[in-house]
Amino acid sequence: MIFERFYILIALLLIAGSLAVVFLRLDKRHTGVRRLTLIAVMTALSIVSRFIFAAFPAFKPMSAIVILTGIYLGGEAGFLCGCLSAFLSNFYFGQGPWTPFQMTALGLIGVVAALLFCKKRIAPTWLRMLFICLYGLFTGVFYSLFLDTWTMLWTYGQIDIPGYLAVITAALPYTVLYSVSNVLFLLILDPIFGKRLGRIITKYRI
Repeated sequence: MIFERFYILIALLLIAGSLAVVFLRLDKRHTGVRRLTLIAVMTALSIVSRFIFAAFPAFKPMSAIVILTGIYLGGEAGFLCGCLSAFLSNFYFGQGPWTPFQMTALGLIGVVAALLFCKKRIAPTWLRMLFICLYGLFTGVFYSLFLDTWTMLWTYGQIDIPGYLAVITAALPYTVLYSVSNVLFLLILDPIFGKRLGRIITKYRI
């Protein structure tokens, strides 16, 4: 049983290593003060949104904001926004061994959003929005399953398929609500942030 508990330590070390690689790569680039300012603003909005919807654990615009950051500012911005949103907001909601899992999940959501949609034009506009909403739906499932992995490791101390299925089943209402909230907030926030970020990026050549 003691050996099985090392799964948790190994998982945390792997996640910490992946985060370090990305942050070091970001540090070596000439990111620019204006771009960093936009990333900071989007991260702050993401954190504040989690506070505002604290009474509704599975209904938050945080992932939607991370997705939009990746789409309009690039993969590294999306990753940074996701990681910092989870890390900084957890000073209020509670830090713990689960924090790296939250950071990695949200960071990857921002990166993949950039890979799929950043600097790509899908015509007509409604089709682009449809794909973004489908991605939001997928990320709700992905985030929940990724955190369920942490729950399983903490509960069982090992990779256990029946245990994992039990955890997924118990979290199903949360997963569904989280996925639906991602779609709703993307539909609301994309027209707002998209136009403004687009103007700022064009005006200041970010």
